Amino acid sequence: MDIANEFVSATINAFEANKRLADRAVEQVPDDKLHVALDDNTNSIAVIVKHIAGNLISRWTDFLTTDGEKRLRNRDDEFVDSLGNRGEILQLWETGWACLLSTLKSLKSEDFGKTVLIRGEPHSVPLAMERSMGHTCYHIGQIVQVARIHAGENWKTLTIPRGGSEQFNKANWGQTGKSHS
Repeated sequence: MDIANEFVSATINAFEANKRLADRAVEQVPDDKLHVALDDNTNSIAVIVKHIAGNLISRWTDFLTTDGEKRLRNRDDEFVDSLGNRGEILQLWETGWACLLSTLKSLKSEDFGKTVLIRGEPHSVPLAMERSMGHTCYHIGQIVQVARIHAGENWKTLTIPRGGSEQFNKANWGQTGKSHS
């Protein structure tokens, strides 16, 4: 078994699963709520998307050869709500994800022995991958929470609904999960 390729595959699967959660959450938010923060100390979905995309583009462009914090990145601007409509928001979102996924898919086993820099700090390739996943998933959780609040009573759960575990287990495994005999 090639552990490096297995790790890349698992990482891609985890990133894609979390992206699907965010995509399904954002679909449930009315256009006029994409730019609405919950309060003065939180970010709107548009701003969170802008930040994630900026981070992914910076970290994963020339991943193995340049510092993950690109000189052209303006991180502070990522927290200014300057994106337009849903189409513009989603276009930037997809650009960031395309950068990440194409780079991950291009990694080879021998790349795992390399050191990459993020803000001048050395990281092993697996550590840089995990750092990016942790950061991205943290913000995806924010997107889902803000989307849930904005969708209100129209929200459709992204996972097993409350009180639905037994039904889910029975439908998927033919058991309720209450007995482990």
